[in-house]
Amino acid sequence: MRVLYERCCGLDVHKQSITACALTPEGKEIRTFGTLTDDLEELVDWLKEKKVTHVAMESTGVYWKPVYNLLEAEPIEVLVVNAQHIKAVPGRKTDVKDAEWIADLLRHGLLKGSYIPHRAQRELRELVRYRRSLIEERARELNRIQKVLEGANIKLSSVVSDINGISARLIIRALIEGKDDPAALAQLAKGRLKQKTEELRRALKGMIGPHQRMMLAEQWRHVEYLDEAIARLDREIEERTSPFHEALELIDTIPGVGRQSAEQIVAEIGTDMSRFPTDAHLASWTGMAPGNHESAGKRLSGRTRKGNKKLRSCLVECARAAARTKNTYLSAKYHRIAKRRGANRASVAVGRTILEMIYYILTRKEPYRELGADYWDRQREASIVRQTVKRLEGLGYEVKLEKTSA
Repeated sequence: MRVLYERCCGLDVHKQSITACALTPEGKEIRTFGTLTDDLEELVDWLKEKKVTHVAMESTGVYWKPVYNLLEAEPIEVLVVNAQHIKAVPGRKTDVKDAEWIADLLRHGLLKGSYIPHRAQRELRELVRYRRSLIEERARELNRIQKVLEGANIKLSSVVSDINGISARLIIRALIEGKDDPAALAQLAKGRLKQKTEELRRALKGMIGPHQRMMLAEQWRHVEYLDEAIARLDREIEERTSPFHEALELIDTIPGVGRQSAEQIVAEIGTDMSRFPTDAHLASWTGMAPGNHESAGKRLSGRTRKGNKKLRSCLVECARAAARTKNTYLSAKYHRIAKRRGANRASVAVGRTILEMIYYILTRKEPYRELGADYWDRQREASIVRQTVKRLEGLGYEVKLEKTSA
């Protein structure tokens, strides 16, 4: 095979050691380095001494990040490659052979690097992902609070739709403070919940004791701490996404996509769509594209490929939110697919459609244009008319069509 890069290096990265194989016109050289910053600086100096122009390594957990942090500041092209794409022959696996194999593949241009955003976007991505983790932890803690209330015969969640709402928060704080009169607790209801005062009074009659109050107090302190941490992250994320205000506003015009979802999408894919040749490449990178598994002319499986799990889950949430909107194209598409293939597949399909919309919105700098819930009916008007007439004629009716001006 033709050699594309005369001076390249393959790195087999581990937690405490890095095995490097440099291929140059002078020959092959293999060295092992530690993973502390001093050791990594020695590695960079060795690569520059060898005049290496290209470096490749596997995306092993988070261990590639310290190496990448130092190499991205150097005039060296760094490829972080999916480990599944460069598996060696079974039975020949050692650290040295792995480094040699990576270097050999890189030398002949057989490796394709993963998309690694610049440092500012990587930091924004970490903030957004951490905020999502805290929101999920808060939801788990609220579920634990509900479990304690159920154990005390208090059926608050049977009346209140959101246990984290204003009324529910006032009632839980009153329970922690020692108040247990159902009528007095029911009077804390706000808004439309006041209409359910009698039902709420009955639901708040329970058997709460010191143990339950102590559990509720600890859990509620944790919820309040998480609220404060999420608020701090919101402020930091808002400040860091200020340069992308226009892009966030454009993405927010899509039904089902809120501000937080738009921030997460921008943090994951950025605003420059030129790195993805088409919307299909972006969908494949995200893991929203069907896989290929065919043998002997038979298609065995179409399960979606592995991709960006955080972005995929965000898009599925947006799809489910869009499905609840009224008279929209996305809602109509969701229900049309869900009837035939189920809610989960419909969510993935609508999530991919949202991602494709985002691709073109960011490329063209144009807001979302609603196509309407009857878009597919208008596209298939002739086919629908023909099928309907055929069914009616099959039942013995004579059909005469006349189109109204409307």
